[in-house]
Amino acid sequence: MAITAQEVNKLRQMTGAGMMDCKKALTEAEGDFEKAIDILRKKGQKVSASRADRETKEGTIVTHVSKDGATGTLLSLTCETDFVAKNDEFVAFANTLLNLAVSNNANSAEEVNALPFENITVTEKIVEMTGKIGEKIEVSHFEKVTGEVVVPYIHSNGKLGVLVALTNTNGAAVEEAGKDVAMQIAAMNPVAVDKDGVDASVVEREIEVGKDQARQEGKPEEMLEKIALGKLNKFYKENTLLSQAFVKDNSKSIAQYLDGVSKGMTVAAFKRVSIG
Repeated sequence: MAITAQEVNKLRQMTGAGMMDCKKALTEAEGDFEKAIDILRKKGQKVSASRADRETKEGTIVTHVSKDGATGTLLSLTCETDFVAKNDEFVAFANTLLNLAVSNNANSAEEVNALPFENITVTEKIVEMTGKIGEKIEVSHFEKVTGEVVVPYIHSNGKLGVLVALTNTNGAAVEEAGKDVAMQIAAMNPVAVDKDGVDASVVEREIEVGKDQARQEGKPEEMLEKIALGKLNKFYKENTLLSQAFVKDNSKSIAQYLDGVSKGMTVAAFKRVSIG
């Protein structure tokens, strides 16, 4: 049957697919729009499957903070090329997914993927986008933090994002301090807020590494544990946020800097996500 230009344009507006793809789908579906949409989706599934082993090292990071400032969310939508990552439609899609996740109180990337999107799921919509764009696309991270004040930070290239939650702010204006700390997290990549937050497996590994180093230096066996614990304390100082030297003024730690802004203020939690 003959497919009119108006019908092709209508399907294109409905799906965002290319003109030729829409015409082929409508022809195959004999003018049935629902069947044509399914055909386009199947094409997307085929493209998605064929690109399943591709790496998504490009993309964009978007953030949202609740009206009361106490909850922050971050979503990274990744793709294969920088060209697609900078596309306005791709960035808009990332923001649409973030808003959908926030409105549905999602807590993980898996939950975001399962959310309803129009009359399909986010996962199915991503399949459609994959078919349209021709690249693998995925929600690689979805993070959430809560505190008295949450401050977001996205590095200028859009591929590194941070959420930092402050507590004990005492009503002070702390957005600038929050940004300073978020930039510290972006630059220094701490493993935890403080030593109590360091994973036990990391602690165990650092102790073993410290012992091996001391052993290779010829230290007595009975001294290895003590030496390793000393190295562990150095690890904490360099790799946990509150103990790190403040990059803008290395005469003080992050804990001291925050306490100077507002007595007792500290970091409740943070999330750092990097693409690539």
